[in-house]
Amino acid sequence: MSDPSATAAAIPFKQAFLFWLKLGFISFGGPAGQISIMHEEVVDRQRWVSERRFLHALNYCMVLPGPEAQQLATYIGWLMHGTWGGIVAGGLFILPSLLLLIGLSWVYIAFGDVSWVAGLLYGIKPAVTAIVVQAAFRIGSRTLKNAWAWAIAVCAFVAIFALELPFPLIVLGAALVGYIGGQLSPSAFQTSHGQLPHTDTETQAIIHDGTVLPHTGFTWRRLAGVISIGLALWLIPLGLFTLCLGFTHTATLMGWFFTKAAFLTFGGAYAVLPYVYQGAVENFGWLTGPQMIDGLALGETTPGPLIMIVTFVGFVGGYLDGFLGDEFRFLAGVAAALVVTWFTFLPSFVFILAGAPFVEATHDEIKLTAPLAGITAAVVGVIGSLALFFATHIFWPDGLNGRFDVGSLLIALGAAIALFRFGGNVILVIAGAAFSGLLLTLMP
Repeated sequence: MSDPSATAAAIPFKQAFLFWLKLGFISFGGPAGQISIMHEEVVDRQRWVSERRFLHALNYCMVLPGPEAQQLATYIGWLMHGTWGGIVAGGLFILPSLLLLIGLSWVYIAFGDVSWVAGLLYGIKPAVTAIVVQAAFRIGSRTLKNAWAWAIAVCAFVAIFALELPFPLIVLGAALVGYIGGQLSPSAFQTSHGQLPHTDTETQAIIHDGTVLPHTGFTWRRLAGVISIGLALWLIPLGLFTLCLGFTHTATLMGWFFTKAAFLTFGGAYAVLPYVYQGAVENFGWLTGPQMIDGLALGETTPGPLIMIVTFVGFVGGYLDGFLGDEFRFLAGVAAALVVTWFTFLPSFVFILAGAPFVEATHDEIKLTAPLAGITAAVVGVIGSLALFFATHIFWPDGLNGRFDVGSLLIALGAAIALFRFGGNVILVIAGAAFSGLLLTLMP
């Protein structure tokens, strides 16, 4: 299918809208699980986008700061339906989580009892481990096609799990190896030809490597326009906060702080949480340490990227500050939550809408695709290390010398069987695991 207009018509916007809305409610399991859900629907089931096109987009999102799964949704939405498609896909990815977290944050701060979360988490965490293993298997089986890719994946696994090297350094190292490898063995790092087989999914996809879409063309004028709009959307509200409320007002400080946090979220939410903790708890005192931990628990039980914990931080900080008056503490919490979410995610939209046209123009340029192929291989290793990290901390909750949690292992095995053997729906697997965990914790 080479006619751009026919391509656009072949993917009805309403159908895509309903998928992005559903994804916002079922995007559990962290970035690996979220990317797995997107891949299953967009590539395997609907065949809207080819394997190569999907992985090319994923490679770009992995090198950016911010939640890669949300950015990937924005990228794929933009690829299928232009700017508004990207905004809708990225916005719906976080909207359900935003609303749920505001509601749960209010329940938490008003009633102070979220003990039931422990039971749900007890079941969810083993299931998440199985989901991450499945994601590593799915992506690895499609990308680790030669010795170069396997070597990069293994080195990335060792670097992050055993050596505890920072994720950005691993990404840069993989990109460098990919660049050098692309010069020495171009066929091993050619993402457009030869790295992946021409499967039915690849050849029958509506948007494949040969599909030319008019809205994806790169121009300097468009780039300047997107960056200018992004800067305006950042500067205008922050400037108004500063002028009308003052630089030391809670809303102003949150805007500045979470803008900085947005540019530091390399390697996922867990990598930036220490920075958020230090600023929100120790420097500004918006909430306490135990409250921050409770917020992480709530974030784990809601869909969307884990960095959405910043919504909880904003709500609690605004509610306790009460800058709208004691009788309007709830509204202050909501306002602060919206401010924090806006400044955290705005850069992600700008990164995608500004950079995606350039990335789409690099499918056949080995100097650019080879580093991205290296990053993809490294991502497999990183996902594998994440699964092992989860497993060791969940199955041995008191340390490797402590007790072994048989209940968690049984839940994980059940989730793995449901996913690998029966192709179970991720949201149903998580729901079943959460219910099992709640039952096990309630048992005498």
